[in-house]
Amino acid sequence: MKPVNIGLLGLGTVGCGTATVLQENAAEISRRLGRDVRLAAVCDKSAGKAAEIAPNAAFVQDPFELVQRDDVDVVVELFGGTGIAKDAVLKALENGKHVVTANKKLLAEHGNEIFPLAESKNVMVQFEAAVAGGIPIIKALREGLAANNIKSIAGIINGTSNFILSEMREKGSAFADVLKEAQALGYAEADPTFDIEGHDAGHKITIMSALAFGTPVDFGSCYLEGISTLDSRDIKYAEELGYRIKLLGITRKTDKGIELRVHPTLIPESRLLANVNGVMNAVRVNADMVGETLYYGAGAGALPTASAVVADIIDICRMLGADAANRVPHLAFQPGRVKAQTILPMDEITSSYYLRVQAKDKPGTLGKITGLLAGQGVSIEALIQKGVINKTTAEIVILSHTTIEKNIKAATTAIEQLDCVETPITMIRMENLHG
Repeated sequence: MKPVNIGLLGLGTVGCGTATVLQENAAEISRRLGRDVRLAAVCDKSAGKAAEIAPNAAFVQDPFELVQRDDVDVVVELFGGTGIAKDAVLKALENGKHVVTANKKLLAEHGNEIFPLAESKNVMVQFEAAVAGGIPIIKALREGLAANNIKSIAGIINGTSNFILSEMREKGSAFADVLKEAQALGYAEADPTFDIEGHDAGHKITIMSALAFGTPVDFGSCYLEGISTLDSRDIKYAEELGYRIKLLGITRKTDKGIELRVHPTLIPESRLLANVNGVMNAVRVNADMVGETLYYGAGAGALPTASAVVADIIDICRMLGADAANRVPHLAFQPGRVKAQTILPMDEITSSYYLRVQAKDKPGTLGKITGLLAGQGVSIEALIQKGVINKTTAEIVILSHTTIEKNIKAATTAIEQLDCVETPITMIRMENLHG
C-alpha cells in the first residue's frame, strides 16, 4: 500500500518525541497498519535541529508551505497556542489535510470552528494527546464508553499542580517554596500561571465534557480556581480529617444542567484518585452501565505524549478509506446531535465544603457560627477546634454536608461580618466521588 506522509509542525519536546517514535518504531507501526508511515516534512525555526532529529525529512521554514505540500497527507500540529497554530490548522483543513494535534487550548477555545470545517472537507482531526498526555482517555470517551450515558468525570489533569500539592502534603512546605522546586526540576514554567491557576486543566475538562455530554466546547463557561492561595495548614488539616486536596477538573450532568469547573478539592484518602501523586495524571469516569472507571498514567513528557500523537496518526491511516458517516465523530456524537446545554453557574452547583474560620475564643462564638450556617440550610458533618492562636483566637474547621454553593456563600458572608471573626474564611469544596 502507498505510504502515508506526515508533515510535522514544531520540534519542541513533544515534536521531537513524535519524530523519535515515528522513526524508531516504524517497523512496528507498519506491521500494525500494513503500510508505511513516513515523516516527510518538518517545520521548525532551526534547520540544524530538524536535520538532527529528522534527517530524512524535508525541512520547511514556513508552516503554511508545509500544510499545502502535495507530499503531506497528515499534518501534526505541535506548535501549541492559538496564534499561528490555529491559522496553520485551518489552512491544513482547507487544503484537505487530516490533522493531529496535542493543542488543548486550540480545541477548547476554537474547536467549534475547527471541527465543522474538518467535516465539510471530509477530513479528520484527532487529539488524544491534548488531554492527559499518554492516557487514552479521549478514545475511552469516544469509543470505549460509547454504550453508556456518562454521568460525571473528575480528573487530576495538570501534573505541575499535582506535584506541588503532593510536595506540600509530604513536606509541609509553603506553596511558594514548592513552586520554586517545581521550576528548578522543569515541572513548572518560568511563568506558571497557565498551570497553577487552572487554565490548563480547564481546557482539558472542557474537551472531555463536550465528549461526555454531546455539547459544543465551551471553555468560556468553565469555572477556574487555582492553587496559588492554598495554605499548607489546610492541606495538613484535610489529611488529619482523612482527606487529600487535589486540583480537580470536574464535569457532571445534573437535572439542572452541566457542571464544568476546576478548583482545589478535598477527596477522601481512600479514593484511588486521592493517591495519585507527583506529576502523574488520572481521570475517573462514572457511567450508567459500566460504573466507575479510572485511567492513570503520565500526563506529559516527550515520549508518553508522542505515543498518543502517533496513535492518532495510526487511527487516521486506518480510516483513510472510510467516508465521514463511518468514522468516529469528533465530539463522540453525530454532528447534528451535538447540542448546546445549560452550563450551571457556580452558585447553583452542589457540593460539600471545608471551612476554616479564625474567631475570638469566647463563649457563644461557635453558636453564632453554627446558627448562621443553619439559617442557610447548611448542615454540619464535623466541627473541630484546631487550637488557640495568640491566646485569644481559635481556629475552627467545619465540614458541611452537601448543599448548594449559593447557600454556603451566603452563610460565610454573614459569618465574616461577625465581630468575633477576625480573618476571611477559607472555603474549599469537597467531593466524595461516590459511584
